[in-house]
Amino acid sequence: MRVKKPAQSAKQAAVRFLSRRDHAEQELQQKLLARGYEPGEVDEAVALCQDYNWLDDARFAERLLNNGIAKGWGLLRIRQEMEFKGIHEEVIRQLFEDDEFDWFEHARNVARKKYGDTPMETDKEKARRLRFMQSRGFDFEQVKNALGVDDEY
Repeated sequence: MRVKKPAQSAKQAAVRFLSRRDHAEQELQQKLLARGYEPGEVDEAVALCQDYNWLDDARFAERLLNNGIAKGWGLLRIRQEMEFKGIHEEVIRQLFEDDEFDWFEHARNVARKKYGDTPMETDKEKARRLRFMQSRGFDFEQVKNALGVDDEY
């Protein structure tokens, strides 16, 4: 099945996509290729957008980091989202290397918002809370600290 030739140029389509929201370079390339643009056209469109600073993986990654924190996600979940969006590993590594955010405090705030000050009275409740926090992308040390769990689980 052939994809019909798009009416507008790849550059116009790229600018239209970026006018709606930021994209990662790989994400924009995939969208343009899926719309039927030739790889050469896509490369030119991406290069144009980078030249004008409309497309910047570092800025996009920083925005994802801030949005993930606002959603109550942990470092692991945010990193996974960045990888899914196609942000280069080097950009991700650099962003988290420069990061001075207190992930332990963030985990405590997320747990407090979800559970308040209600105590964990059963092992089942403890396991449920641990699973919730881990599903949010917090590592085990952050989860134990946030929930006040001292024992080995």
